[in-house]
Amino acid sequence: MSEQDGISLKDSSADARYPDSTGQPTSIPPQAEGGHVRPKGLGAMLAALGVVYGDIGTSPLYALQSSIRTVGTETHPAQTWEVIGLTSLTFWALMLIVTIKYVMLVMRADHNKEGGIIALMALAQRVCKSTYFRWVFGLIGIAGACLFFGDGIITPAISVLSAVEGVEVSVPDASPFIIPAAIMVLLGLFAAQALGTGKIGRAFGPIMLVWFVTIALLGARAITLHPGIMLALSPLEAIRFIVTHGKLSFVALGSVVLSVTGAEALYADMGHFGRSPIRYVWIFLVLPALTLNYFGQAAMIIHNPTTLANPFYYLAPHWMQIPMLLLATCATIIASQAGISGSFSLCRQLIQLGYLPRTRIIHTNPHEEAQIYLPSFNWMLAFGSVVLVLAFRSSAALASAYGIAVTGTFLCTCVLSMVVFHRVFQWKSYAVGVVFGFFFLLDGVFFSANVMKIPEGGWVPLSIAAGSTLIMTTWQRGRQLIRNTKKRDAVPMGSFITRLTQSRTIRVPGLAVFLTSDPEMVPDALLYNLRHNKVLHQTVLFVTVQTLDQPEVEAAERMTVKELSPGIRRVILRYGFMEMPNLPVTLAQMTEMDFDPIQASYFTSHDLVFRSKVPKMSLWRMWIFLYLLNNATSISEFFRIPPERVMEFGVRVAI
Repeated sequence: MSEQDGISLKDSSADARYPDSTGQPTSIPPQAEGGHVRPKGLGAMLAALGVVYGDIGTSPLYALQSSIRTVGTETHPAQTWEVIGLTSLTFWALMLIVTIKYVMLVMRADHNKEGGIIALMALAQRVCKSTYFRWVFGLIGIAGACLFFGDGIITPAISVLSAVEGVEVSVPDASPFIIPAAIMVLLGLFAAQALGTGKIGRAFGPIMLVWFVTIALLGARAITLHPGIMLALSPLEAIRFIVTHGKLSFVALGSVVLSVTGAEALYADMGHFGRSPIRYVWIFLVLPALTLNYFGQAAMIIHNPTTLANPFYYLAPHWMQIPMLLLATCATIIASQAGISGSFSLCRQLIQLGYLPRTRIIHTNPHEEAQIYLPSFNWMLAFGSVVLVLAFRSSAALASAYGIAVTGTFLCTCVLSMVVFHRVFQWKSYAVGVVFGFFFLLDGVFFSANVMKIPEGGWVPLSIAAGSTLIMTTWQRGRQLIRNTKKRDAVPMGSFITRLTQSRTIRVPGLAVFLTSDPEMVPDALLYNLRHNKVLHQTVLFVTVQTLDQPEVEAAERMTVKELSPGIRRVILRYGFMEMPNLPVTLAQMTEMDFDPIQASYFTSHDLVFRSKVPKMSLWRMWIFLYLLNNATSISEFFRIPPERVMEFGVRVAI
């Protein structure tokens, strides 16, 4: 892990004073310290319905159609038993991967009530004593996170495109306008991110409730066209399809997995809504609605094979197709919004853990720390989504790029879950091997099926993941080299304090805050200040911000203050990787002294990196690192320090 100026990354498991905690900050306001107020009861279930299930809830727009097209078309329709077999595969994918793996098992593995692959990675690292395996688990977590970024780019593109394509059913002449309309919706969606999701978020739940009730009723209505579709509830039909079709069934599985896209969101958003609301909504509403709709589409395709052109919209009567188009567009926007917000949260976690450079983070709601907006990252997602729409031009073509990102994340989550359930939940090795070995095999089959689609579009998420991993590893390597170089020339804090008491350094009135990543060493900014200004403030604080490998830190453990000499104190501030530091607000809560944020002066250093005579990093990676370093958000903005109170010194560092 890397360090930034004033930021250090600390393994909380290595310090007995900071055991696993299940509480949240109580005395510190959420808007100040990064906590979030979790909704409860029916409100939590309605909110979870709107945010968590947007992605998987809009999969009926394209999932079953894509899988049936692997064995038949409108002109050469699939046989009845084949449609039933594919529907059975879809149903049991929902049951095994979403219901059993995620809802019943993986969601048990919360890290201080937080979920997501980064939280799972931190939990696995925390219970692992081997440095090598900690590194391996970190790499697996990063790989899953990078694939999730690919998913965050593809989800808005395929969701919006599949919804807008519904206009062809009612207005065939509108086909030339589908791509421009999808791009306009996407640009509007990403432009709206700056407003925050606070106000629009309250409408998400009711809209998705209408969506799920509607698709369930339409599906139930269509099942009457061919009641025999209910045979798909039997896993024997799925097995029959696989055994009969052999290699072709392997190809079909690459499309079947589209029905479980968004399953990771159930786990990732657990910290916002709680485990129980997400489980109840899935079991009692979302799963039944999806099952009825998939079965209804299959029954209609058997009854009239020409409806395979767009089975979802053909479920609705002609007079209802335009309202369904509008409802589907709203639902896909919500699904895209959930993916974008999840990407924002994941990006923030990676920044806090030191895997990415600081970037500008805007808090769009003063009372909900989880509602954030990252301008540069937002428009990178927008650019990627628009490019995908222009390149693939249809949701069916884009589906080839979708599955590999989803299944890759499934595999990473499965591996980390093995470690957590064995070490944390004390499952026997054979139990872990049987249960998660089965899911690893299942996820591996789905992933392998999508690997076959790499030439058709699967290379997109793999390229995004590879590029993101390269950026993260380059950033870590560069920061490690800087840290090693500066450590050789650093002045120990103990010897500095001893010499200071014996010197005649002039002390001037005022309060100075020096940010340092290593509390045992004197910060460069202080040495430069003494060298140039030859004075020291009457009150000095050496502040180190530590990011622990847990989502949040209790208020009682937030701060440690130690007096080093008269007027000089060392302050260590601890945050979880789900929190955003606010230094002035936190320091103002010190009981050891009267801290006035308006009067304090902050001193930081900025690394001016250049290649050494014996470079330790290749030239092309150096270019990447320097670009990241020079474009990183300033320390004052990241820590929410008033810029007019900051003095920054440049420090030349050779690597």
